[in-house]
Amino acid sequence: MSEIEHVLPVQDEVGETPLWVPGEQALYWIDVEGRRVHRLEPASGREQTFAVDFPITALARRASGGWVAASKAGVYFWDHRTNESSFVVDPEAGNPDVRFNDGVIDRQGRFLLGTLNQKDLDAPDGSLYRLDADGSIHKLDSGFAVANGIGLSPDGRTIYLTDMFHHCILAYDYDTAAGTVGHRRTFAVVPAEAGLPDGLIVDGEGFVWSAHWAGWRITRYDPDGTVEREVRMPVANPTCLAFGGPGLTDLYVTSAWFLLGAEDRKAQPTAGDLFRIRTDVTGLVEPEFAG
Repeated sequence: MSEIEHVLPVQDEVGETPLWVPGEQALYWIDVEGRRVHRLEPASGREQTFAVDFPITALARRASGGWVAASKAGVYFWDHRTNESSFVVDPEAGNPDVRFNDGVIDRQGRFLLGTLNQKDLDAPDGSLYRLDADGSIHKLDSGFAVANGIGLSPDGRTIYLTDMFHHCILAYDYDTAAGTVGHRRTFAVVPAEAGLPDGLIVDGEGFVWSAHWAGWRITRYDPDGTVEREVRMPVANPTCLAFGGPGLTDLYVTSAWFLLGAEDRKAQPTAGDLFRIRTDVTGLVEPEFAG
């Protein structure tokens, strides 16, 4: 693996959900607190930033064009070409303390999303939802203290879900036909000194990568949950990960300066920026939402 490259000084308060779009050879990611979506073409260095009119927390492509996004106010469709958004659904509308956080598209084109209690992060009020192409939404499981990064095995039959404030990553068997989960189990436990597990991605070999909030590192786990490698980061809060580049071997890492005091920000001037690591691993193309 290469040295960690400092790619772009975007200074996101909470950078999140980087996503590689092969047809554009471009990386998209968001700033949750800044209500911004970034786009970067690494080959040319061309960059764009879009200000969005809803509190976005996660982003995924739509097969019909544009994007589907989780937000603090439900699920939205968004088109970066026009910067127009439209509300889809919010199953937590009756509970103002609970909102969506991270999400991923399954191999069948459904949107898997997690929630959290934004007033009490330790509260086990988070749930896992599935949004189908027809717009119907279904609760799959609950009891998480901040449902965070979600990923699927290469065959789509295992879901990995970060239970952030319970300091662990869970795994489920996933019925790809029915879209239901079973056999919930602990995949990995993150010790306190390693920070909190945050964003998550699965590579082409089925290994799980996790970013550690307040942990100064990212970890690669083999499919049985054993730590295969750790990569130390120059910032305390790496947040999420995406494989990109022509061969899907470049690992992009977003980060955050949220909650850092003045002295910590001075000591970490690149907190909130975008990083890249050239790896010996190949990633997967993330699917598109079918709706």
